[in-house]
Amino acid sequence: MKKIIALALAAVFVLSFAACAKQNGKSGTTTPSDVPKGQVKSALEILEKVWSKYSTDEKFPATGGSEKHMKEDMPGKFDVSDAEALDFELGFPKANASEIDDAASLMHMLNQNNFSCGVYHVKGSGNAEVLAGKIKENILARQWLCGFPEKLVILTVGDYIVSVFGARELTDTFTAKLSAEYSSTKQLFDVPIA
Repeated sequence: MKKIIALALAAVFVLSFAACAKQNGKSGTTTPSDVPKGQVKSALEILEKVWSKYSTDEKFPATGGSEKHMKEDMPGKFDVSDAEALDFELGFPKANASEIDDAASLMHMLNQNNFSCGVYHVKGSGNAEVLAGKIKENILARQWLCGFPEKLVILTVGDYIVSVFGARELTDTFTAKLSAEYSSTKQLFDVPIA
């Protein structure tokens, strides 16, 4: 008799858990709208939140995104399948493009050496700090045209890497606003380029 009661209780618990996982007809998978408050949903979200904190006087002529997702005067989504563009435009090493599954960018429209920022989501349990080191090496090894950026800063926000290089004033303003918006921001590198 005790075994029958135990089995009946076990069946009730299993059915209870299944019902909880299917609230409102949804399965137990997490979609971006289900992400807990305070967690980042996308690379683009990071740039949009930071850019929205700029005053009119602080903003500069900007463009964002890759060719397929180009936006004017705002950040845009960057196509992670285009390894050549990731490397050429943002300094993300093309050999490591398979390690990310989401990206966004914000760049100075007139001269990318004044300000270029890429945000990348590291897949699975990848090591963001190791990948950040490879981004740093790739950017510092570049041959610059139209003047040198003054500095490079690489940070993380959870599983996202934020890489920004350009004029000192513009990179400092961006990193201060990023840190104010996301308390989990961790600075990995702050190095001069020129």
